[in-house]
Amino acid sequence: MNISGIDLNLLIYFDVLLREKNVTRAASMLNITQPAMSNGLRRLRTLLDDPVLVRTSGGMTPTEKARKLAPVIRKLLLELEEALQEEKEFDQSSHRVFRIMASDYAESTLIPRLLSKLSKVAPNMTVDIMTPSDVTFHDVEEGKIDMAINRFDELPQSFYQKTLWHDSFTCMMNADNPIVNKFNLNHYLASKHVWVSKTGFGVGVGMNPHDVQKLGWVDEALNRLGKKRDIKVFTRNYNVAMQLALQDELIATLPTQAALIHENNSDYTLLEPPFPIPNIELKMIWSPLLHHDASHIWFRQLVLEAATELRADNK
Repeated sequence: MNISGIDLNLLIYFDVLLREKNVTRAASMLNITQPAMSNGLRRLRTLLDDPVLVRTSGGMTPTEKARKLAPVIRKLLLELEEALQEEKEFDQSSHRVFRIMASDYAESTLIPRLLSKLSKVAPNMTVDIMTPSDVTFHDVEEGKIDMAINRFDELPQSFYQKTLWHDSFTCMMNADNPIVNKFNLNHYLASKHVWVSKTGFGVGVGMNPHDVQKLGWVDEALNRLGKKRDIKVFTRNYNVAMQLALQDELIATLPTQAALIHENNSDYTLLEPPFPIPNIELKMIWSPLLHHDASHIWFRQLVLEAATELRADNK
C-alpha cells in the first residue's frame, strides 16, 4: 500500500466507525450523509482489503485487522490534532456551548462559581448541565460531553482527569434539634438520618438499608466501628437532603462544601461528625479527543480556578 495515496478523511471515517459501530451514527457524528459514510466504508474496505465491520447477532462488529489498526489510527489522529491546535488561541467572544455532566453535589457547589466567572470573561458562552443519569462513559469518551464532574469509584484508563478538591463531611440538622448541644456518637445513632449520594454514571438503583457495602462512605465508616445508623430517607439530590434536615428528627451527613451553602442560615446547625469519615475526592474527567482543543484547555483552566477560589473561600 502506498501511504501517499491515502485520503486522510478515510482515517477519520475509520476512527469514528470503529467507535460507533454504526454507519448512521458515524455519519451523524461527522455531520455527513449516511450514503456518504457508506461510500467511505466501501472505500476503506477496498483500501484495507478487509471488511472492517461485519454484521453479527450483536450488531456491527470490527474485524481482527480493524481492531488492531484502531489504536494506531486513533493515536495518529490525536497527534495530528495536537500539532494543528498548538498555535491556535481560543476566542473568548465565541458562542460555544460547553456540555458538562455534573452531580447534584458539584452542581450545587462548584457550578454557581463557575458560571459567575464565565459571565465576566466570556458572556456569549452557554453551559449545558447534564445529570449522571443522562450520560455514559461512552459519551465522554466520544467527546459528546466536554467533561464530567463527580466522584468516581473507577475510571477508564484512557480518560484525562484532574482532582478539583478533597472534601470532609458535616452533619446538618435543624437548629432546634434537642441534641445540638449534646452531640455525640450515641445521640447520632439514636437519631434518624437522610442518606444522599450519586456517584459515577447511569441510572440509579433502589437502595437497601442493610447493604452496607453499597451505602457509601458514611455507613462504611460506621461499620468499621461496628455501628449502624437508622436511615429513614434515601435521596440522590443534595438540595433535597438539606431541606429534609430541617425536620426536627432528621440528620443529613453530607460533604462539607454542600453543607456550607447554608452556613449563614440560622435555621440550620452544622456540626462535625462524632466519628471519623474519610474524605471524598471531586474530579473532572474528559476525553483524549478534546485534550488538545484550545477551547477545552481554556475551559478546564476556568473550572480549576473556580474550584480553587471556592475552596479558599470556604476554609
